[in-house]
Amino acid sequence: MPLDRYGVLIGTLTGHHRDTPDDQGRWFHVNLDVTAPAGRYRCAVDVDSKQTTTGVQWRTSRIHPAQLPVLTGLAAGFRPLPMTAAGGAVDYLRHPAFRPGIGCVFVRPPDALTRWLEELLRNRSWRTGSNLDAATALESILVVGARVAIFGEPFTNGLGVHNVHQNQGDPPGSQWWAENGTWQDGATLVYRPDGQLDVFQNKFTSQAFQTDDQGHPT
Repeated sequence: MPLDRYGVLIGTLTGHHRDTPDDQGRWFHVNLDVTAPAGRYRCAVDVDSKQTTTGVQWRTSRIHPAQLPVLTGLAAGFRPLPMTAAGGAVDYLRHPAFRPGIGCVFVRPPDALTRWLEELLRNRSWRTGSNLDAATALESILVVGARVAIFGEPFTNGLGVHNVHQNQGDPPGSQWWAENGTWQDGATLVYRPDGQLDVFQNKFTSQAFQTDDQGHPT
C-alpha cells in the first residue's frame, strides 16, 4: 500500500544541519528546522544510506508558483493532501513541474537559444553522487529565514515530515516495495525573493525512473 499519510508543510526555515555519524541509524539526512503556527517541525530529507552501496540521485530546478496552484494562498502549517493529480500532490514522473523534459523552441536569437538550452539542461538534469554531494546540493538552495514548502509524510508522533524523497519505483524484494505509490513523492521547495521557487528532488539509485499506476517499476 502507499504511504499512510501525505501532505505539505508551509513554514519558515529557521535552521538546518546534517546527521552526525550514527546519530540516527543507517540513514543520512539533512534536517530542516521549519517554524509554523503549531511549533517547530523537523523535516528529515534523506540523502543516502551510510551503510550500503546504494547511491543517491538528485536534481535542482526553478519553477514558478503558478505551476503548483495548491500552494497559492496556503497558510503556514501542515496540510494533508489527497494522493492524486488533482489534489496538489507531487509526482516526479508525472507532474509537469517536476518531470524533466525539453519543450519546443520557436524563434530565438542563436546566443539566447544557447543560454536557454544550457540553463534548461542545468536545471533539469539529474545528478548522481555521494550523500555528501547530495547534501551540499540541497544546502545550496537553503536560506535561513525563507518561506519553504516541504512535501512528504508527517511524523506519527511529534511535529515533523519524513519520506522527503521519491516514494515510488522501489524494486521487488525491497522492504519499501509495499510503500510504492504514485502522487506521493516528497520534495523541498524554497521561496526566492523574486517570487519563484528553488526545488530539490531526491531519489535512491535503486528506484526506477518509470513506474506503473501502482508506483511499481516497469
